[in-house]
Amino acid sequence: KKLAVDYLHPEVGVTSTDGAAFGRNYFNRASAPDVEDDEFADERAEVLAEAAALKQLAVDYMHPEVGVTNIDGAAFGRNYFNRASAPDVEDSELAEERAAILAEVASLKKLAADYLHPEVGVTSVDGACFGRNYFSRASAPDVEDVELANERAAVLAEVASLKK
Repeated sequence: KKLAVDYLHPEVGVTSTDGAAFGRNYFNRASAPDVEDDEFADERAEVLAEAAALKQLAVDYMHPEVGVTNIDGAAFGRNYFNRASAPDVEDSELAEERAAILAEVASLKKLAADYLHPEVGVTSVDGACFGRNYFSRASAPDVEDVELANERAAVLAEVASLKK
């Protein structure tokens, strides 16, 4: 009976009358692994459960092709887009305006690509299309060669030194 009482009431503790009797405490020694309190363990479990739920939501968001699975037979939803009383999707005027806007955006995209890539060059399919080159025409001002410009600078420097 004494052993049963000692087993069922560990808060009483052990009393020893023999000074040579000793034992080792494997739980409170300095080299014992850290043990979490119940509160911290419960909070860690809650945080891990929330993280798992957030991970599942992120996977559902990033992969819409997977679809939604229905577990409960009582769960249902109403399709507001394909019902008979649903409004028309788009008027014909809006469709024409959208087509015109998309065509304008496509032409602006082509112009932007032409502007950003001058190395591509310009191609023309119209024979009546022409342009004027202002740099190599007959009436353009003459441009000096580098050698001639260097010689002129040397002559002007020599004349300036002779004046002094």
